Amino acid sequence: MSTSFYVTTPIYYVNGRPHIGHAYTSIAADVLARWHRMLGDDVFLLTGTDEHGQKVLEKAQERGMSPKAHADDMVQTSWKPVMDRLGVTYDRFLRTTDADHIETVQAALSWLKERELLYRATYEGWYSPSAERFWTEKDLVDGRCPDTGQPVQKVQESNWFFRMGNFQDALVDHIERHPTFIQPDNRRNEVLGFLRKPLEDLCISRPTSRMGWGIPLPFDGDYVTYVWFDALLNYVSATGWRPGGPVPARWPAQLQLVGKDILTTHAVYWSTMLMALELPLPDTLFAHGWWVAADGRKMSKSLGNTLDVDRLIEAWGLDPVRFFLLREIAFGADGAFSHEGFQTRYNADLANDLGNLLHRGLSMTGNWLGGTVPAFGPGTGFEEGVAATARAAVDGYVDAMARTDLQGAIESLWTLVRAGNKYVDDTKPWALNKAGDPALATVLRTTLEISHVAGALLLPVMPTKAAELLERLNAPDATSSVRAWRQGAAPLQALNTGAPLTVGDPLFPRHKDLPPAIAELLASIAAETPPAPPPEKKKPAAPKKPVTAGIADLITFEDFAKLALRVGRVVEARKHASADRLLVLQVDIGEAQPRQIVAGIAAHYAPESLVDRSIVVVANLAPTELRGEISQGMLLAANQDAIVRLVEVDAPPGTVVR
Repeated sequence: MSTSFYVTTPIYYVNGRPHIGHAYTSIAADVLARWHRMLGDDVFLLTGTDEHGQKVLEKAQERGMSPKAHADDMVQTSWKPVMDRLGVTYDRFLRTTDADHIETVQAALSWLKERELLYRATYEGWYSPSAERFWTEKDLVDGRCPDTGQPVQKVQESNWFFRMGNFQDALVDHIERHPTFIQPDNRRNEVLGFLRKPLEDLCISRPTSRMGWGIPLPFDGDYVTYVWFDALLNYVSATGWRPGGPVPARWPAQLQLVGKDILTTHAVYWSTMLMALELPLPDTLFAHGWWVAADGRKMSKSLGNTLDVDRLIEAWGLDPVRFFLLREIAFGADGAFSHEGFQTRYNADLANDLGNLLHRGLSMTGNWLGGTVPAFGPGTGFEEGVAATARAAVDGYVDAMARTDLQGAIESLWTLVRAGNKYVDDTKPWALNKAGDPALATVLRTTLEISHVAGALLLPVMPTKAAELLERLNAPDATSSVRAWRQGAAPLQALNTGAPLTVGDPLFPRHKDLPPAIAELLASIAAETPPAPPPEKKKPAAPKKPVTAGIADLITFEDFAKLALRVGRVVEARKHASADRLLVLQVDIGEAQPRQIVAGIAAHYAPESLVDRSIVVVANLAPTELRGEISQGMLLAANQDAIVRLVEVDAPPGTVVR
């Protein structure tokens, strides 16, 4: 029996072209939708554009167009083409200028007014044109809008208000009784912190005398609906809901994805609106983090560090872009983007790990066993271990996807991909072939089966490349395989013996240098970025001791950017069995499984004192063996006068440190 899976992206503001943030949310929603379709669920993926408000009106006037014509043009030339290029398989692209949405908004406003949940009052406060909302004096930061940093205006006007404060206690109670309603947990705590102060009522109108581009209030023609109140209702207008009618079969949504900057509007405004309209709240609101430039600054045109998603896809291909965005950082944490980091991830995971595993299996089978899927025969003794890894990888992938842990799902699968390459190294099929050992067939069949598991589970993430992988293996229907594995079937027994294989070129060719399209893009950015102003001439000061005294081998920022620093939470710690100065830690850095890190801090910390500490880990350090224990990273610590103190931070596991 299928279950419903209704997933939404935010409703995107129509004015600009989609950027990496929009791509990130949309791809994540698409991956989850594709995954649930594979499971047989009844899936509905909603996305669309928010087309009302002052900024749309101003942009349209700049272009000499009507607001609707401006929105039509942006949707047809930017938003829909980019969504299609990203491979987003939406079921509805809703525009807030759609007739059925306008009808829902006006019906909801009338229903709320009839129940005296809307009222008219004169308000005096600080209005932010850039954010299109009012702020109180205490909200301002240095006299400016706290959201945008832009100037605000003192405004006194009559408006309509929604009695949002009536629902504060009910909302707090709901959040506390439903721990997974707001995810990740640190965002849940933020919202509860926000709700500790009195919740004011929400202004839900704008006078037509000041701004007339919006949905008219059905009971007062002098006003249009505040853009956020209008836009949020898209999630239920898409289901066909009308006030007073039954709750639609698709509502509540199982998952609503938002950026962390609009979590409050969704967790507070949207939730209280639903309560007022007597509709159930969504199962989960998930707030993901931001992508920032490698130097930690938010990407912006003025800084010359924007990321052209079209150029990125042109250079690397769509599937590697989708993979990188979900693989690189924990879903919910911030991530620093660099083209060099993309190249490193591509080469390590796709070219060296997955691509190498597939090509080894196909080419050796083609060269030595006739190019068809071999039958299982005698084993080598390594098969039981890799089969157990496959079972754990599939289970971990399924569990992580259920928790919206997209990076964790991929990392769980990669434990199998890496184990597959190690299996080939351990069993040495080239030696088996030379010796005429019948175990060769089992080794290559197992290698091909591991590639098959990877291809089937990667179909939601990389639909084109994963499909090509499965085609080369002449694999059975991936959906049937995934459903069988989920029910407990052995993952490494799905291919059809005797099926012909296609070797072909490597699926992911290694890139020694940045692709020309990216190199050209970086060069053009450098050429367009204005030079820094010359330093002021000052009277020479007395010579001072250089600040770098005692620090050798200065590095550039590019050198530093190669480090992947992540927040890690210590989940276990024990003494090393054969080294008194070493401790063996299990550290959660936002991946599917904790990493083992061996650290020489036994003289300074008892193992039990480290559990639950949030520390900083160098996550891309090559694994090494220390006295018989594998260490998969390094901790950051300060060392003064022979006293070691770990660097600790208050952030969730997987958060990028820069």
